[in-house]
Amino acid sequence: MKYLILIASNLKRHKLRTLLTVLTIFIAFLLYGYLAAIAKGFDAGVTLAGQKRLIIRHKVSIIQLLPVSYQARVARIPGVEAVTHQTWFGGYYQEPSNFFPKMPVIPEEFSDMYPEYVLSDEAKQKWSSMRTGAIIGEKLAKQYNFKVGDRVPIIANIWYPRDGKTQWEFEIVGIYGGTDKNTDTTQMFFRYDYFDETRDEGAVGQVGWYTVRLTDPDRAAEVAGAIDTEFANSPYETKSEAEGAFVAGFAKQVGNIGAIMTAIMSAVFFTILLVAGNTMAQTVRERTEEIGVLKALGFSSTLVLLLVLAESCLIAGLGGFAGLGLAYGLISAGIPSISVLPVFYLPPDRLVIGIVLIVALGLVTGAIPAVQAMRLQIAVALRRN
Repeated sequence: MKYLILIASNLKRHKLRTLLTVLTIFIAFLLYGYLAAIAKGFDAGVTLAGQKRLIIRHKVSIIQLLPVSYQARVARIPGVEAVTHQTWFGGYYQEPSNFFPKMPVIPEEFSDMYPEYVLSDEAKQKWSSMRTGAIIGEKLAKQYNFKVGDRVPIIANIWYPRDGKTQWEFEIVGIYGGTDKNTDTTQMFFRYDYFDETRDEGAVGQVGWYTVRLTDPDRAAEVAGAIDTEFANSPYETKSEAEGAFVAGFAKQVGNIGAIMTAIMSAVFFTILLVAGNTMAQTVRERTEEIGVLKALGFSSTLVLLLVLAESCLIAGLGGFAGLGLAYGLISAGIPSISVLPVFYLPPDRLVIGIVLIVALGLVTGAIPAVQAMRLQIAVALRRN
């Protein structure tokens, strides 16, 4: 306790300098928390992607469509356990800024293919029986205050109804949850048969991509090759890849978020290292005589070393834990935009890394001043002033 009082009194010596140093560290770790959550938001789909699932898309581009007749041919390929399809719908709710993912699917096949989407049996039955029925995720329902039974108009910007109108209407029959935090609950799914019967006739019988569940994930490359060979030299050649690679491809369209985060944080922490290190070095220089007195009173060189390191770690801890704690609280309170980041939380492993960085920052910035204080001779220290 007496040592803690001594360390605290040293921090009060130059209150403004200590406050600014703590504030700088605070901002750095607040930024770290948000960047970690953003990186997780872009990476969540890759994390959740099933190892037993493949995605089949058009070889040229994801925006090129595939015939719905491919489903039966894919299902006959050895190693394929189940197959279903999805199509990117686009559109928006009321205003262009109110965008969220929407896709037509076959309800029974979709529920079987994606067990991570949790939907009640009652909602599944109603979805299968109602032509205009749709299901939405929990976060999406919370964002727009949607409830079961609500009719949701969607303004078309890609797929238009063949009657010449620009608006589709769906009725919410269920709200799905997720098996874990990585599950995207910001989407809307509706029936493919209604979509195909109602959209412009020019694209009837076509889908965006297929999802395949494998009997053995170890045969993924073999099955993917067999699928692409099946449709080679056809008007609609395919590219089959693991679901994780497919999702990662979408994320990389924005950029390598992990590399961006690492670059930003490296620059920030290097700057903080210089600032905090300079603060501690200046503090030790100003207390040269005091350190000499402590040693003259019987404080060992090792104890002086530990006191300076403890002071450095306390400064890093005050700013670091406050910044990391505030980031965790704000991030847990909600996501900034479900259309951009459907999954947004601070992963436990990143939280642990943040704590390690706080301790490391304290030790590194205090190491050189602490060693200097340890080596300081009593006579030299007292003679300087």
